[in-house]
Amino acid sequence: LNSEGTVLADVFTIANNRIGFETLLSRIQSCSQGESKIKVGLEATGHYSYNLLGFLLDSGLTTYVINPLHTNLYRKSLSLRRTKTDRIDARTIAMMLMSDVDLKSYSNTAYHNEELKSLTRYRFDKVKERAKLKSSVARLVNILFPELEKLVSSLHIAVVYALLSNYPGASYIANANTEELAETLCTASKGRYTKSKTAEIQVAAGVSI
Repeated sequence: LNSEGTVLADVFTIANNRIGFETLLSRIQSCSQGESKIKVGLEATGHYSYNLLGFLLDSGLTTYVINPLHTNLYRKSLSLRRTKTDRIDARTIAMMLMSDVDLKSYSNTAYHNEELKSLTRYRFDKVKERAKLKSSVARLVNILFPELEKLVSSLHIAVVYALLSNYPGASYIANANTEELAETLCTASKGRYTKSKTAEIQVAAGVSI
């Protein structure tokens, strides 16, 4: 739409690829003489609109990302059909941009904030996943070699993980070659676990419940 509300380009569909994006940009640019006067609006659809949003911003277009609830309320206020279709939504968003109803254009800062949010969520998920894995390891050690916990500072250190990766249970440790076992512990602990510590762990494994 132009500033008078005249339709300059009817609803059309593009492919979700570079050719489709460039088709969209070309159609947008054909509707205006100056890019500084162009406003582009799209409904927030999470990661589905992320590439398109980046393309529009890189093309220097002032872009607004609108909450679908906001669009819905605005559509109802205009007494447009209650039916939600792409055609009606496109018209609603265009009219919202014309009326400038408390809209703020998307910025590079907002883009980076979304990236940080995504990374934060990813990190939070990984921390939860790690906690579950640690709990699982502790449970298995308490079944397979319960005495080990008293012999180490923590079950969740590199030397213990190396020990359990090579010898998954008390019987494996008890029957291991002492020299090879000592080498495993010494390497994983960077020299902190000596042969005497190896012997202590192997003896405990030999009489483990």
